[in-house]
Amino acid sequence: MRIARTFQTAPAAVPKENTAKYLDSALAAEGFQAPDWLVPDIEDGTAPDMKAEGLENVLDRLEGGVGFAGEIWPRVQWAYDDASLRERGEEEITTLLEAVGEELAGVVVPKVGRVEDVERARDVVARAEADAGLPEGSVELSVIVETAGARLDLREIAQLGAGPDGTDGAGRLAGMIFGPVDYTAELGGRAIDGDRPRWDGLLEALSNEASANGIVAIGGPFDKLFEERAGVRFYNAEAYADQIEREAAVGLDGSWSLYPKQTVQANHVHMPTTRELERDVSKIERFNAAKEEGTGAVTVDGQMVDEATFKNFANTVETVRTIHAKHPGQTGDVYDDALLERALELDTDWHR
Repeated sequence: MRIARTFQTAPAAVPKENTAKYLDSALAAEGFQAPDWLVPDIEDGTAPDMKAEGLENVLDRLEGGVGFAGEIWPRVQWAYDDASLRERGEEEITTLLEAVGEELAGVVVPKVGRVEDVERARDVVARAEADAGLPEGSVELSVIVETAGARLDLREIAQLGAGPDGTDGAGRLAGMIFGPVDYTAELGGRAIDGDRPRWDGLLEALSNEASANGIVAIGGPFDKLFEERAGVRFYNAEAYADQIEREAAVGLDGSWSLYPKQTVQANHVHMPTTRELERDVSKIERFNAAKEEGTGAVTVDGQMVDEATFKNFANTVETVRTIHAKHPGQTGDVYDDALLERALELDTDWHR
């Protein structure tokens, strides 16, 4: 199981004395401030006149290894309707893979168009990987769905996550991320009440197509970081929580984070609660005990347990195990030792 609770973009270069300030901070983050996917942003997060410096900052920080617990996914320049941006993106991908390819889980390509454009980006990654002498398939691709063309071909794009034999998650495409700002602009959407449309239908489709092809789906950014009332400026935690809870409810694997406090919230929301873990661990324990006694059909708390039901219980446990393997400090903060030990030792194989 792969976790992508948080997709945190960090500008690769900013006009400060240390131009890599935010990238340095993200790479050093600990506890719930540490994202599952860290995205050094060479695209929109970095000013046009600082792109080259941004790329150099990424290379400098990653060269030789950083010991980052999560996955690192640089976002490069790209646009389905701009050949010069695609050329820059190809150069950035080639440079990144040649210099620090072993440190990357993959690259994020924005503003993709129809499926042919995603295939073009996929082939660029494949060529750069081969030229850098990296193992085949070791560098993956994630794309930002923020154009009408990408929405139109969403199913075909998601199928690039399957291998030639149709195996889920066996292709190079690893994830699809929603980009609401560009999508709203391209469709001519309006912020009539001051807020962009929520695009709930697109998020449901994103979740469905990603799940069908064994890849991850991630919600879009929430950029109203702060509010002001009665002369006091405060972090807009409640509104961001509302957004990521909606995303979790429709099955998205994670949420976009622009700020360490958002990362803390998304890591928590996309993580089973203590109550959920206790409930599902207990149900699996009782199911396994009944199965060993050979009682035939098994009911737990009055619920008939079949393979699909069991899988729901097991998903909770496996999610916690995956988080624990990457971020043991997070699981240690949320769950008591006895419950965590039960979850780690539990047999979650339906067929055993």
